[in-house]
Amino acid sequence: MGPARQVIAELAANAATHSRVPGRDFRLVLYVVGGILRIEVTDTCGDRLPRLQVTTPDAESGRGLLLVEALAHRWGVAQGPYPRKTVWAELNLAPPEYRNACSGARGALPQEPRR
Repeated sequence: MGPARQVIAELAANAATHSRVPGRDFRLVLYVVGGILRIEVTDTCGDRLPRLQVTTPDAESGRGLLLVEALAHRWGVAQGPYPRKTVWAELNLAPPEYRNACSGARGALPQEPRR
């Protein structure tokens, strides 16, 4: 499973498991800006903020945000408007070795003479 899929799965599972209110759902929003994928999961339990947990080796749960932290470039929580909160994560889409491939710098692209 790719990093983006794993982060989406973890954030959605957290919203469904820990922020479930009967009659209310959570919202998943994905968008890309400048090579960054932003994943946002909004629920209606703004009073239940996510936090990293220290787990024991035999624990069956509690590692979701550790995975998000390991896979995402950065992540956080935005509160409001009441009673909502949004847990978000950002992932770089381009592998580091390709970031400057289209920069126009000499050697970045094959230099062919124009005809």
